[in-house]
Amino acid sequence: MKTSSSARAARRRRYLLCPPRHFAVEYAINPWMDPARPVEPAAALQQWNGLRAVLLDLGHRVELLTPVRGLPDMVFTANGATVVDGRVLVARFRHHQRAAEADAHRRWFVAAGYRPVHTAGPVNEGEGDFLLAGPRILAATGFRTSRAAHREARRLLDRPVVTLTLVDPRFYHLDTALAVLDDDRIMYYPPAFAPASRRLLHVLYPRAILASEADAVAFGLNAVSDGRHVVLPAAARGLADRLHAEGYVPVPVRMPELLKGGGGPKCCVLELRPA
Repeated sequence: MKTSSSARAARRRRYLLCPPRHFAVEYAINPWMDPARPVEPAAALQQWNGLRAVLLDLGHRVELLTPVRGLPDMVFTANGATVVDGRVLVARFRHHQRAAEADAHRRWFVAAGYRPVHTAGPVNEGEGDFLLAGPRILAATGFRTSRAAHREARRLLDRPVVTLTLVDPRFYHLDTALAVLDDDRIMYYPPAFAPASRRLLHVLYPRAILASEADAVAFGLNAVSDGRHVVLPAAARGLADRLHAEGYVPVPVRMPELLKGGGGPKCCVLELRPA
């Protein structure tokens, strides 16, 4: 039965974003990155400002992380940490090009008064691979975050962790292949996951919205949901139609410059969940 959008409840969120002041594609650590395709800095900033304005217009609070010269991927704040119940687990990046981002995130959280603030031991790429879904954390491995990081997150964040394995390098982080819509609803692209993970997701979320390949490669699953509004790339038109039919309010944004770095709306947004 179709659910009216008025039945969906939005919850005011607090997010951490970082302006793309130094954003560039200077190296290739995922299939979307090509240093031969130059980034247009003014366009990237305009698109990021559009995302920030949308989040503010929806009533959310936006905090800013100061960008650091020499760290072109800092705009993708979601990869820098995971915050659950006020507890912070700062990332440990797999690639050396991004390693120093973790220190910048840690300094911000300490200065903002968060306690405790832990830095990951095993490779852990923050909300890129850890998505809170109601009582549990959905966690990915396969390309970036290690399985050992899942065990550490379960201990430090005090939530059950469900391990999922990614198998398509185009979807190298969980937040490129799956989005949490509300506490008990997700949308995802099944071929991005190993068969056992697909079966597990079907059991846990039998009413999930399944994305087409066209919408997945448009980064339609790299979406930000407040429980009612779903901010997603404008190119993912099929997903937008599905979300509307299910009672959500799709909010399209254009971020083609950020996609050159392998990122979309969710990559640019780290949720700051209070205790």
